[in-house]
Amino acid sequence: MLIAGTVIADSETAIPDGAVVVEGETIAAVGDAETLREAYPDHERRDLDIVAPGLVGGHVHSVQSLGRGIADDAALLDWLFDAVLPMEAAMDADATRAAAELGYLECLESGTTTVVDHLSVNHAEEAFEAAIETGIRARLGKVLMDRDSPEGLLEDTDAALAESEALIEEYHGAAGGRVRYAVTPRFAVTCSEACLRGCRDLADRHDGVTIHTHASENEDEIAAVEADTGRRNVMWLDEVGLTGPDVTLAHCVHTDEAEREVLAETDTVVTHCPSSNMKLASGIAPVQDYLDRGITVALGNDGPPCNNTLDPFTEMRQASLLGKVAARDATRLPAPTALEMATTNGARAAGFDRLGTLREGQRADVIGITTDRTRATPVHDPLSHLVYAAHGDDVTFTMVDGRIRYDDGDHVGIDADAVRERATRHAKRIVEEAGIETAEL
Repeated sequence: MLIAGTVIADSETAIPDGAVVVEGETIAAVGDAETLREAYPDHERRDLDIVAPGLVGGHVHSVQSLGRGIADDAALLDWLFDAVLPMEAAMDADATRAAAELGYLECLESGTTTVVDHLSVNHAEEAFEAAIETGIRARLGKVLMDRDSPEGLLEDTDAALAESEALIEEYHGAAGGRVRYAVTPRFAVTCSEACLRGCRDLADRHDGVTIHTHASENEDEIAAVEADTGRRNVMWLDEVGLTGPDVTLAHCVHTDEAEREVLAETDTVVTHCPSSNMKLASGIAPVQDYLDRGITVALGNDGPPCNNTLDPFTEMRQASLLGKVAARDATRLPAPTALEMATTNGARAAGFDRLGTLREGQRADVIGITTDRTRATPVHDPLSHLVYAAHGDDVTFTMVDGRIRYDDGDHVGIDADAVRERATRHAKRIVEEAGIETAEL
């Protein structure tokens, strides 16, 4: 297929009348559209307005999709223990499958082609099956919680690690390598030392398996960890083996100098979730400082209950604007940096190579964005438009591994109406069973 339009090949390269040639699962060529049409005369052609690399959700919670709007205007630990965890505890296999499908469809139709997905304790296999079916690229894992957790989620340490290993053996490398595993302890508050050390051992025993957890999102969380361990959060995770190039830590809003040095020295990846951090009033992560130290920073939406959307364009915009406010400097975190965080840095967080740019030999994860909108008129700078003006609902075309997954409003091979109906039905039931009060209009 030859996909033509204004091609944003990477954060530094825009080709006004460009094209991307896809053969199989790989990008065969990128360049001038007229030249490529002559070189590939027999390829199917698609004309789009803006052609860009698929975006990466460096930290999402697909199975929390049933909780969109159930826990607004609440602090993190109240939000978690009063609403989100009770909802997760009430979810059966069917509800988990519906939630994951809903989350992945939202991602695909918003331009996210790859997710690093933090699931739940129970029924993780349903999300793996949903990822395989919907066609999204995913790094995901069952959550481990073996202390200070509500009934229905509290696990025996050895049983949790054993179930994780069984899922690794079943799903790591599934769908031709498009689906991969991350060992996923929830966070230090709900995981014992034995659990955290066991997670490191488990990842080390399986080639290509990574680790994904939360860290230093909220000051109350940090205080709880320090009271329990005598260490600040990142220092404790480092002590138990949960730092390193194969580790992605979501948030890292509150870190001191020593912790930042550890993150840099260990080459640990940080995922910034600006909308979630604002909504939960967690604070502003020191993203520019991380980047200046050479720390890889990706972008994530977090979950629908603490963001209400999985739109990746929102996170690029918010990250850039927050970075400027934090520094009181309008030149900080410019549009190219935000795009790098959502693409190449996200690919690093997800643990996939040949991803994040439109270049010959890269994986064919490609999205198309329409500029047929009033707010898209005029487009002086297409990269600026992507970061500051575009929305997820501007996406008209999503390709993963060379296969079209979303095309002009339709999810290819998936009955999206049926997914939404099932998700709505399960959400109502689960919220009622969990005893979560919601607003009645």
